[in-house]
Amino acid sequence: MNKPPATIPASTFSQQAGPAVSGEDPDVYRTLLESTRAIPWRIDWATMRFTYIGPQIEQLLGWSPSSWLSVHDWADRIHEEDRQKTVDFCVAQSQRGVDHEADYRALTADGEQVWIRDVVHVVRKPDGSVEALVGFMFDITERKLAEDKILQLQRELEVLSYRDSLTGVANRRMFDALYAVEWARAREQGKPLSLAMIDIDYFKQYNDHYGHVQGDECLRRVAQALAAGAAQPGNLCARFGGEEFVLLLPDTGAEAARGIAERCQKLLKHEAIPHAGSGVGRVVTASMGVGTIIPGEADLPGVFLDRIDRRLYQAKSAGRNRICDIEP
Repeated sequence: MNKPPATIPASTFSQQAGPAVSGEDPDVYRTLLESTRAIPWRIDWATMRFTYIGPQIEQLLGWSPSSWLSVHDWADRIHEEDRQKTVDFCVAQSQRGVDHEADYRALTADGEQVWIRDVVHVVRKPDGSVEALVGFMFDITERKLAEDKILQLQRELEVLSYRDSLTGVANRRMFDALYAVEWARAREQGKPLSLAMIDIDYFKQYNDHYGHVQGDECLRRVAQALAAGAAQPGNLCARFGGEEFVLLLPDTGAEAARGIAERCQKLLKHEAIPHAGSGVGRVVTASMGVGTIIPGEADLPGVFLDRIDRRLYQAKSAGRNRICDIEP
């Protein structure tokens, strides 16, 4: 068919949209179709050429109806990131004779993009073979933008749900999730996994002396020092609860874990946060329990965590402001 789409009689499309009642003017159908925001179209299956496309297409995309000659024009006007998967899907569904829908970004004549939902109906001949494809294009740009905004907000909320709101480091939920993952990976790969449990010394006395507002600021500064001390790819600093923190150190042996704990103590000392109520000095200090394991089949993450917690208790019992990395 060599005539441009705009010159096709209205009856060509109206026959596919539904048979006219005897005595009715088929132009009525065309008028109805072209007065909606939905853009009707028809493709002849044998030639893969457009036999009709609604004039609304020019207002939406800037391409004149006469420029929509074949499916190649349709494909070329799909955003390159969406093109192949959209074409493959629509062709496969059409070959199977299945009605379908496709969402994709269409390119406008001036280089912009519009989100389109294409709703496709397969028209069959009496013998069951495919005669044509008819459908409607809908502008769903506003809907997609709204959906993207919702997804962005959901991602932001998810990030916030894994962050301690006071200190800005990861929270217990994040630690629990990553600890399970890193434990499984260490066991599978036979690599070391280290933990450090940290407790601020005499923090109750700090709050009693300076007040809870200053106590919150102390927690933030301690968290920053610990995060800086453990700052290596893959490591995690999390607030475990109250004045307790935990460092998750994947692929880290015992010596390296001890070095990270010592670096954290030095950074905390450098902060020089005054603590008039401390029993081990005049600045804020911390006690630490540290341990390393290459998990075996019989080992359990909860048991190992309890072991490190006992080492933290031993550090506190031995006078605080120290690291314990041996069994109590």
